[in-house]
Amino acid sequence: MDTTDITVRAAAPAELDAAGALVADTYLADGLLDLGPDDPYLADLRDARTRAAHAEVLVATEPTGEETPRGPHGLLGCVTFVGAGGPFAEVAGPGEAEFRMLAVTRAARGRGVGEALVRACLLRARRAGARRVVISSQSRMHTAHRLYGRLGFVRAPERDWEPLPGLRLHAFALELAHKRGE
Repeated sequence: MDTTDITVRAAAPAELDAAGALVADTYLADGLLDLGPDDPYLADLRDARTRAAHAEVLVATEPTGEETPRGPHGLLGCVTFVGAGGPFAEVAGPGEAEFRMLAVTRAARGRGVGEALVRACLLRARRAGARRVVISSQSRMHTAHRLYGRLGFVRAPERDWEPLPGLRLHAFALELAHKRGE
């Protein structure tokens, strides 16, 4: 998929509230919160400022970054890249990285925004010297699972876990091949 019309970069401080709102609103609209608008996880999804203090919040925008009808501040999507050991690492261990809270606005879907965000995370993981990227995903996130499979992630059921009783997250892993100079 051609993603040349998408720019992925670190969120600017002025964009963090909009990035958090994008993630929270997308999860809510897609029915990914078991308790709907009363789900306590919604506050975590909105809080991109705290994530940015401990991890890297990435945003996808139009190449110009101008305001578009697609999302606040021209944001098309957002993801949080996490190295091992930080407070936002859920499944990454030594030598691993992960990403979390991947969301793409409905208006921007089908353009390769999610793929561009994941590829940016993989590049950061390689540059950080990670040997593997591991992620968690709800079983009902079928579109995300197809994307992960296309990019080479495989299920890692031995790393499945439950952040809350009854909410089983599926783990996926991708072994990274390092290129010279990276």
